Amino acid sequence: MADAFSELEEITPDGLNAMQQGFLPGELGLEVLEAREGYLRSQVSVAHKHMAPNGFLHAASLIALLDTAAGYGCRASLPPGAAGFTTIELKSNFLGTAKVGEAVLCEARLVHGGRMTQVWDATATHAASGKAIALFRCTQMILYPR
Repeated sequence: MADAFSELEEITPDGLNAMQQGFLPGELGLEVLEAREGYLRSQVSVAHKHMAPNGFLHAASLIALLDTAAGYGCRASLPPGAAGFTTIELKSNFLGTAKVGEAVLCEARLVHGGRMTQVWDATATHAASGKAIALFRCTQMILYPR
């Protein structure tokens, strides 16, 4: 299967939302709201599929939102000549949760934009209360054509 990113001419919220259909971010209902070099904002409306059997928002659902935001932001911020990227490290702290029907917002920001790596910080926030529910940092390795 071809890299869906390679088909994007310009990184826009509409393009990213369309590209992710049929892939994990699309299946989870993630929605990109804003995308530009060094920054990405997205959201998800929490549904039953995002929950763990214990009744709390599953950590993997939050990781999917946060890692996707950082990844899409990385794609919008690739240095000249780069062909893509891959996550090589990530860390998260979980501070809260959200219930079914509530919205979770995510903001991802570029902390370091080098030729070989990028470091991104992202925060997931409960939309109604504004309270941070997860903090996230990842390192992306920049890939170049062989």
